[in-house]
This record gives sequence, structure tokens and C-alpha cells, in this order.
Amino acid sequence: MSEKKHSHSHAHGHQHEHQDEIDGGLVHDLPRFARRRMIGLLAGASVAPLLAACSADSDSSASSSSSAPSSSSSGSSSSGADCEVIPSETAGPYPGDGSNGPNVLKESGVVRRDITKSFGSASGVAEGIPLTVTLTVVDQSSGCDTPMEGAAVYLWHCDRAGLYSLYSEGATEENYLRGVQEADEKGRVTFTSIFPACYTGRWPHIHFEVYGSLDDATAAQNIVATSQLAFPKDVCDTVYATDGYEQSVQNLSRLTLESDMIFSDGYDQQLATTEGDTDKGYTATLTVPV
Repeated sequence: MSEKKHSHSHAHGHQHEHQDEIDGGLVHDLPRFARRRMIGLLAGASVAPLLAACSADSDSSASSSSSAPSSSSSGSSSSGADCEVIPSETAGPYPGDGSNGPNVLKESGVVRRDITKSFGSASGVAEGIPLTVTLTVVDQSSGCDTPMEGAAVYLWHCDRAGLYSLYSEGATEENYLRGVQEADEKGRVTFTSIFPACYTGRWPHIHFEVYGSLDDATAAQNIVATSQLAFPKDVCDTVYATDGYEQSVQNLSRLTLESDMIFSDGYDQQLATTEGDTDKGYTATLTVPV
């Protein structure tokens, strides 16, 4: 059974119900974690309490704080003495690559750097703290010294409210926060975006798929790697203290990287080096060996 072909529940019209929809996707993801997940979960605790924690009620919002600039640099690099293939992760229930519903990859306009805006007939714009994401795709078999020029990356994530375009009620007609880039001679792809929310049950993250070529990416075929990028806690705390991220404060308070169902078995290769402030925005960089 494909780890990406699973159903999702539909929300019913307000923010708490949007969260229920996303939580449903998380529950559906649980059986897909066979490679690394279930042994760790069963060894540490029963699955039921973990699901209960992920479904904790989110009735009230934290008070909004002023968005005074706060500089920080945090995270870790995937390159170094240890050169291992980027961990494989579930694409989740909202990939938009045709494996579970909509396929944005075959639409004209998906190859772009700025993913804050919807394209085609859609016109929505994702609001939030600016974020520039740069992934460097390298050949693991060469000791991570050879950049994968010509590879392509499809990247997507939720918006400031925790909604996924194409899927979440209120964003089904949008396709923002999704895009494809071709790696340059240094193996780099860069996207202009916004800092994603922390929704119930998941640590703040970004999804991405690596393809061997731009043609493969836009044909939605021959995926080389599927993984997720994580953000450092200190940066998340700073961003979520700004207007619009109030619900993320509560959701993050219930989580740690160690308890997250994706990153709990190790996140060193997936924790982005993140720098910047809430005034000018942040940059997040990660090396992706494939």
C-alpha cells in the first residue's frame, strides 16, 4: 500500500473544524510509519495516549503579542562527516501531487520561486512572517560532495492558519504554498514563502519531494525522495509571538521534536539552519542527500 494514498476527513467551516480535518490526516498517517515509526512508538508508549495527546482540544487562543524584531540563528546542517540519505517520510494526506486527489504539478505556473501567491485562476495570497527556504540536493553516493544539478524539488506546507491549499475548507480553490524549482549548478533550489503554522499534533514542518529532473517533477513521476524539514523551537517561539499565529502558540506548547510522530526517532538531518528576525523575515537552509 502506498504511504501517500490515504483518505482525509472534511472540515465543517471554522478554525477548530479545520484542525479536526488535519488531525484526521495525522491519524491516517500513523499506519504508514512502518519503516522507523512504529517500533519506537510501541517501545516508548501505547499509541492510544499519543493519539489522545494529538487530539487535545484547542478551544482558546493565546493572547497576541507585538511583532517586535527578534534576531536568531538556530538549527543544524545535514552535511559533514556523516553523509546519509535524507530520511524518508510520509507525504501526508495533502500532497497535491496526484497521489491523493488534486495534482498541482501538471498545472502551468507551478514552476516558480515565489509560492506565497496562488497561480492560474486562483488569486489568494498567504499571509505571514516571510521565509526563504533553500535546499541543496547532493549525491549521497559521492560522499555528499557532488551537487545534483538538474534535479527538481516540489515543496509544500500549510499556511498561517494551519490550512493546506487544494484540500482544507476555505483554501480548496487556492494553490499557494506549493511550487517546483530546478536545482542549479550547486544543487540549490530556493523558494520564497511564509513561516508555516504549528497545527494540532504536528511539529512545524515543510514537506518536499525530490525528482531526478524538472520533466519528471512536472509529470508527477519517478520520485527520488520524500521527506520533511523541521524548524528549531526558539525560532518557532519568536515567530508565533506575532499577530496571526496565536493558535500555533498553544499547539506548540503541547509538542516537542522528540514527541512528534515524524521527528521523534531523529531529526538531525531534517532540522533546518534558520536565521533572521520577525521584521525582515527568516531564511531556512538544509542539505538534502539523495
